[in-house]
Amino acid sequence: MAADWKSALERWLGAGLLDTATAERIRAFESQREKPQSFRWQVRIAIAFGGMMLVAGILLWVAGRWDNLSPVGRCSLVFTMVAVLHLAGALIAKRFAVLATTLHAVGTISLGAAIFLTGQIFNLEEHWPGGFMLWAAGAWLGWLLFRDWPHAAMGALLTPIWLFGEWHVATERLLGAERVISQGELLLTIVYFTAVGKENASPVQKALIWMGGIPLIPAVFFAAETMDPRLLDSLASNGLLAFGWAMAYVLPMAIAYALRRRAAWQAALAAAWVLVLAVGGMALPHFWQQLGVYLWCLLGSVGLIAWGLYEERQERINLGVAGFAITVITFYFASVMDKLGRANTLIGLGVLFLVGGWFLERTRRRLVARLERGAS
Repeated sequence: MAADWKSALERWLGAGLLDTATAERIRAFESQREKPQSFRWQVRIAIAFGGMMLVAGILLWVAGRWDNLSPVGRCSLVFTMVAVLHLAGALIAKRFAVLATTLHAVGTISLGAAIFLTGQIFNLEEHWPGGFMLWAAGAWLGWLLFRDWPHAAMGALLTPIWLFGEWHVATERLLGAERVISQGELLLTIVYFTAVGKENASPVQKALIWMGGIPLIPAVFFAAETMDPRLLDSLASNGLLAFGWAMAYVLPMAIAYALRRRAAWQAALAAAWVLVLAVGGMALPHFWQQLGVYLWCLLGSVGLIAWGLYEERQERINLGVAGFAITVITFYFASVMDKLGRANTLIGLGVLFLVGGWFLERTRRRLVARLERGAS
């Protein structure tokens, strides 16, 4: 709620509906009202750790009694577990909101276990993406009810897993079908990582930034593989190509528009970069493998840094610098090291780490200091 009233206050102040003195009194009032609800970071860590231990303990407790239960008893047990967790969260919501959020999140995590265990109990038709669809629906329903970041994060994670799972099942016998998924994953991580602009990030936006930032560099490696031209021929014959491209590009762009509105044009540039990264090897296979893919990744790293400077986001600068360093190191190991002797290889690697690391860290600090001066 803190981010809601702050953004609304800035909007009203910018529109001239409030004067500066009134806005300051509102800030002082809301700040005093929020203080009793704040918790130290130690408490938050303890609650998060306790939530994970609760999930593990419940799973072990159920596993220990699983063989002694009938199918009806098993089904009743797993869904009672979900209901009890959500009921406990509702009962303490007014007294301890953070713990209530944790219990609701654990309850929705348990819903996934309940869905898949129910399918196993009654030997339902095997179609595992359907389980993720139901789980994602439960997460979004939880977000509509509670408006908390754990449910939003689970929905944002489970929905792509469901769609990518449907694609995997539909194309499991086709060559190179995973390449379409790799492009969608990479673009989606970029959209999540850039979910907020210059304004302060809400808890939901912070969760999306973490969800996009952690897998971003591995997703680049996955998408950088040269696409197999036989994939296009096999998909064009059965009508799956349109669905694949829509899932890989249209869905992330729709999410970008929902998150950023007019600023979604920046994600469109990222989509063009992802497309070239994924299919660049088809036009110039030899040059692309030897040098092109590394130059394109360097360009992407510089672009991410520039994006961070433009919207004053320090995490983009940090990850862009890390991506630049990883690209140089990968090029050294893939294309340079085998052309040198053992001693020269070690010397070159030492110089690369010492000089290159010093230069990149110095550059990163200067860029971050530039942001801090601009913010002040």
